Amino acid sequence: MDTIHYPLILLSALVAIASPGPATLAIAGTSMSQGRKASVTLALGILTGSFFWSTAAAFGLGALLQANVWLFEVLRYIGALYLLFLAYKSFRSVMKAQSTVILQATKRSYRAYYLKGLLLHLTNPKAILFFGALYSVGIPNQVSAMDLVSVILSVGAVSASVFLGYAVLFSSQLTRQLYAKTRRASELLFGATFGFAGLQLLLHKITQF
Repeated sequence: MDTIHYPLILLSALVAIASPGPATLAIAGTSMSQGRKASVTLALGILTGSFFWSTAAAFGLGALLQANVWLFEVLRYIGALYLLFLAYKSFRSVMKAQSTVILQATKRSYRAYYLKGLLLHLTNPKAILFFGALYSVGIPNQVSAMDLVSVILSVGAVSASVFLGYAVLFSSQLTRQLYAKTRRASELLFGATFGFAGLQLLLHKITQF
């Protein structure tokens, strides 16, 4: 292969990014419980993290992290603990009254939502593996820096469409009304999913994406 395989790269990115995971779950939960502005801000934080790992993989930082096992392991443990923290917050929300949840949501700054999304994706070691595999499969060995930038921007456009699209979709009035009726069950589901992902990350070494 001597040319960049854009269809393969973009299709792989779409499937991986749109699949259910901690990032999409966090966007959905924030959209339903705290509205569109908060979820879009969270999605922008996740998108920033995605751009970071995409750029890192394109220019070799991802491979460097994988080669230095101790750095990768530190990131794995941080990511696992953060997911478990999110699980704890979801379970704690189940025990609170609806009015208390709404009051706390109004006090939280958009900066906090952005940082939550950013931290969620920066501490996701699977993102390193995904982008590393993506660039190794779809891009030939000898490409210019501008070619790499074009791929980064193309994958970023896919990421933005998915993350921001989820933020808009799940913050619709109908979805929020459904969440209001099933808040405790929804938070239990979010907490269980975050907890399962965190434990998987904590207890099992990642050998491949």
